[in-house]
Amino acid sequence: MQWLITGSRELPVTLSPEHLAAFQLYRQELAEWNAKFNLTAITDDRGVQVRHFLDSLSCVLALRPGESWDGVQVIDVGTGAGFPGLPLKIVYPQMRLTLLEATRKKVRFLEHIVSVLRLADVEIIHGRAEDVGQDLAYREQYDWCLARAVADMPILMEYLLPLVKVGGYVLAQKGEQAPAEAQRSEWAIRQLGGHLRRLVPVELHGLAETRHLVLVDKVAATPSRYPRRPGIPAKRPLRPPA
Repeated sequence: MQWLITGSRELPVTLSPEHLAAFQLYRQELAEWNAKFNLTAITDDRGVQVRHFLDSLSCVLALRPGESWDGVQVIDVGTGAGFPGLPLKIVYPQMRLTLLEATRKKVRFLEHIVSVLRLADVEIIHGRAEDVGQDLAYREQYDWCLARAVADMPILMEYLLPLVKVGGYVLAQKGEQAPAEAQRSEWAIRQLGGHLRRLVPVELHGLAETRHLVLVDKVAATPSRYPRRPGIPAKRPLRPPA
């Protein structure tokens, strides 16, 4: 796990032997399941450590000094095989984590890996963000909403902001186009009750391109009409009037 060990020191994240054992098990189970169910296109050892584990852990750069996710209610939307939520849960075991995923085979893997890693306080939801965002059991219930590589920012904000309580935060992991995406989404963010706070550039050990964390504050309740019906945000992204 040398890529993970070295990269975590640069974030910085302190990984104990117990953490490393969990990541090793995660990597093994992901490889076994991926051979059957094609959960991720990233399968090489270095890629899993850098593009999955380290990239997920880079979310810690959004925290203020002294801030932690321990005891905090977090939802990871479109989590896929558990990224970024589960690597963060390994490091912050007191996090109360919800994983939202629309693909059944990925949900089955999530149920399996959470059991194998013996992670407590993890809820797994099989569903779409548009539906869950209108469910009062989940709407505006979370302190943090995370997402990685789910959709273009104006679409993504309609998925995420309805789930966050006022005073909470959205954290979107994005690539090199993040500044342009963030600028293009500012109007939509305001309509949904958010405020674009800042972009955090991320340099990962073993990765050439620059990644970004897009941090959005939830400053007002999201209007009840959002999110719209499944598929509508992607077909008709929120845009400023002409």
